[in-house]
Amino acid sequence: MAGPPHTLRRMAAVPFYGATGKFTWRMGAVVLAAQSVIVFLGALVARTLGAANGDPASGAYLLVGSGLAVACILVAGLMRRPFGVTLGWLIQVATFLCALVLPMMLVVGVIFTVLWVVWLWQGQRIDAIQAGRAQEAGH
Repeated sequence: MAGPPHTLRRMAAVPFYGATGKFTWRMGAVVLAAQSVIVFLGALVARTLGAANGDPASGAYLLVGSGLAVACILVAGLMRRPFGVTLGWLIQVATFLCALVLPMMLVVGVIFTVLWVVWLWQGQRIDAIQAGRAQEAGH
């Protein structure tokens, strides 16, 4: 048995800019908030490893990593805006760039980028289903 016609539509590509539905922006904010915690912990590790190795830039690692963690929280709050998705993509790129200092951040970047893409794709699908149900209930 097939579902309602609105669930059979082909999904659009993963967006890089634009307004998202209510479910989509909420889940994006959750992904970014969780990412902020992990990025901050990565900044602490980078600072500690740098200090242990006598790296004079160890304080900068903590400062930049903490800034990225704060940016994650700020962008999570901007997910309702059309440019929120674009800023979220930039956060993903910045997380990958942190791997230049702390190689394990590559794993963090992969995990959260996969979550980000799944959230965008599935969030659109769920928003479409919810819109279809709201429209059916309105008739």
